[in-house]
Amino acid sequence: MSRYRKKPVEVEAVRYDGTNRGEVAAFMGRLGKVEEKKLPGPGRGVHDGIVIHTLEGDMTASVGDWIIRGVQGEFYPCKPDIFDATYEPA
Repeated sequence: MSRYRKKPVEVEAVRYDGTNRGEVAAFMGRLGKVEEKKLPGPGRGVHDGIVIHTLEGDMTASVGDWIIRGVQGEFYPCKPDIFDATYEPA
């Protein structure tokens, strides 16, 4: 068995705080559209979130999630705990 290490990669990201839909949309530019929506939450409730229409399909982001621009220009949401464990300021 061989071992591999992930290459260091810098990404750009913006955190969705529930009030900055315009900032997220500006960050994504023409490559993605952002739509506010009520998302199913834990249990039976719903919470505020956004649907990100990307070239890879629709993805949802909840308040507090990070929106990342990947190395090939793609966008995707990332939960805060995963973001903190994976990324640090450059």
